[in-house]
Parts: sequence; C-alpha cells; structure tokens
Amino acid sequence: MSSNIKQASILYNTLKSEFTSPNPDLKKCGDYLAKLKIALSEMQLLLPEGEINNSDELLVARDILEIGAYWSVRAKDIPSFERYIAQLNTYYTDYSSLLPPSQSMYPLTGLNLLRLLSQNRIAEFHTALENIEPEQLLENIYIKHPVHLEQYLMEGSYNKVWNSRNEVPAPEYLFYIDILMGTIRSEIASCSEKAYSCLPLADAATLLFFKNNTNELLSFARERGWNVSEAEKKIHFTTKDDDHIEIPSDNIIKQALNYARELEQIV
Repeated sequence: MSSNIKQASILYNTLKSEFTSPNPDLKKCGDYLAKLKIALSEMQLLLPEGEINNSDELLVARDILEIGAYWSVRAKDIPSFERYIAQLNTYYTDYSSLLPPSQSMYPLTGLNLLRLLSQNRIAEFHTALENIEPEQLLENIYIKHPVHLEQYLMEGSYNKVWNSRNEVPAPEYLFYIDILMGTIRSEIASCSEKAYSCLPLADAATLLFFKNNTNELLSFARERGWNVSEAEKKIHFTTKDDDHIEIPSDNIIKQALNYARELEQIV
C-alpha cells in the first residue's frame, strides 16, 4: 500500500504541475487522471466509506477529483464532470469535518448548478440548492450567478442571460452558458419560423444573439434549413419543401356522403 501511495503522490504532483501551467496539455492531464483514479480506487479513496484516519490522503484525493472536475469542463466532457461532482460530494459532506475548507467547493458547486440549468433539469437544480447554506445563496458569487440565471430564464429575460457572459465568476462558467444559449436560440428559432415568413439579417442576428458575428448566423441558418438571400439581406424561413399540400376537400366530402348512404342502407 505504501508503494501505491508513493506512486500516486508522484503522479499527483505531475498532474498538478501540468494542469496549472499556462498552457496545459489536456490529453496528458486526462491520462494522468485515469491512472490516478485507478490508484484512488485501490486505496478506497475514490468513493470512501466509513472511518478514515489519514486526513492527508483524503486531502490529496479531494484535490485530484477537483482537478478532474475542472479538466472535464475544459475538455468539454459533461458526463465526466457529472461523475467527478458526485464523487466530490462525499468529500464535501461526509468528510468535511476532517478536512480544511476547499477553495474549489463553491466554484464547482456553482458550475454544477449551471450544468443542471443547461440540461433543463430544473427539479434537480432546486434540490441541489436545498443542500447549500442559505447565506451562500445570497452572498457567494459562484452560487448567486446560476441562481440569477435561473430567475432570468423563468422571466424569459434571455437578454440578461446573454449579458451574464460578461459577469461570470470563473472562465469555466462560459462553457455551460454557451450550451444554455444554444438551447435558447433553438427555442427562439422555432418561434420565429412560426411567427415570420422572413427577417432581415440584422434583425435575425439581434434576435438570436449573434451580435457582430454574421458567419455564425449564416451557419445556424443553414443548419435550420433556412434560405438566406444575400441580395435582399434577408432570411426566409419557408423553403421550397414547405409548399402547401392541397387537401382534396371535394373528394373527401363525396366519400363521406357515400359512406353515410351505405350506412343508411345497412341500417
């Protein structure tokens, strides 16, 4: 066991050095984390249970999992982030009395709240809020940010959601906000298709929050199957495939009358 601890300690220091470097190699960090999770599992520290006397080992294990959670966001691996958060919750609750407070706990908790919002898992979002101390909801910048975002969504204040990108408490928050904005854009696009036959490019860019980025707007329009007229500088929501289908009403009426007569004869 002591040999495993020594090897894990060396690998942990290597991971920490790489991840905190100005330009970390995410592939290397992912490989280090995979090996360290095996080591933590062998040491029964990946999901610890019962009484553990060595608080130093717990502290290192918690730090490794926190690095893993941040790495998952940078690597855009949402399932991995969810697993790391589930593992960290054990450290943040069951073993909090054995460890010093973690500076990463509230930033990661806020990130997890934002993840739930981006996945439209509102019930789980509120359940997670219930486990946070009430004063933190009002005072902690990492928790207030997703709480305010949820309020903006309930109000339909999408412009405030967009503006919140300029107020993120940590760069990692932008990852989930962009996912959230993607969901909002899809909803606005669906409503626009029903409400308008066409829109000027400038208006569509404002409506869909593609401000000052025409290329992203055009790419989004192609994905939705919209017709873009650069000459008119307009987006047409109807396409040639959207031709109205003529319903043969006269034939349907005649068939219905024939059925009615046949039924009368049967009766």
